[in-house]
Amino acid sequence: MKSRENYNDLHVFMLVAREGSFTKAAARLGLVQSGVSRTIRDLEARLGVQLLVRTTRRLSLTPAGEQLYRTTQSSFQSLDAGLATLAHFRDTPSGTVRINASQYAIDKILLPKLASFRQRYPDIRLELISESRFVNIIDERFDAGIRPGDEVDEGMVAVRIAPDMEMVMVATPEHFLQYGFPQTPADLAVHPCIAYQFADGSLYQWELWDESKLVKHKPQGQWVFSDSYMEAAAARAGLGLAYVPEDLVAEDLGRGNLIQVLQNFRHSLDGQHLYYPHRNVSPALRMVIETLKL
Repeated sequence: MKSRENYNDLHVFMLVAREGSFTKAAARLGLVQSGVSRTIRDLEARLGVQLLVRTTRRLSLTPAGEQLYRTTQSSFQSLDAGLATLAHFRDTPSGTVRINASQYAIDKILLPKLASFRQRYPDIRLELISESRFVNIIDERFDAGIRPGDEVDEGMVAVRIAPDMEMVMVATPEHFLQYGFPQTPADLAVHPCIAYQFADGSLYQWELWDESKLVKHKPQGQWVFSDSYMEAAAARAGLGLAYVPEDLVAEDLGRGNLIQVLQNFRHSLDGQHLYYPHRNVSPALRMVIETLKL
């Protein structure tokens, strides 16, 4: 199989033909004149044709040289145009970024922070896929995922995008009229509690601080959900006591629709992180990372 021609030598030939001079071409390339002349001789020898006619007064192209000059000029112009297109992609990020996240992360973090992409990066398409389960972002072809920092898989690059998440225990005033106000975590045993279920079927055990010691309460009740929004909605409906992120019920607490209890025992969950499998990311994902990170 015949080897490909040396593109560097072809570029040297194109400049010699364009300048009509070994000396001028050498100056453009930062080389010595003798080196440029030797490159052309070697190129002619490999191709088996004479490309240039050399006299003491001028340098001209042979018919074969004319043909090669047109070919190299067109090819290098196409290459320059292609490189200019790459510069466009660098300066104007484009493409699709697929992110797997919970509905909470999409609603409270991604949508508010990424809304500016509509004007700033109109060529970037954002696919925000909501799931309550943790997925393998590589196997399911996501560019990135969102999880609390302590749940990011090893080997992933993780970037914090939100502060720690404050949890609150809430129910309606009517609930507390019926079951009373708990004073300690042990008092939760008599309260119907709304549970959060993970994809593997296990329930989130409420984490609370009791005199600097972390204690857990397994919620017991009639209602189980796999989404924090539904837990908050169930609490508003008077279905029991819920343990949810504070910003999901802040307005309800302000209006008195829900009442918070055991404030001195509440726990903060590790803040949300955006994670991805390697540091060599696309320009579009890089813009997402830069926009989201704290």
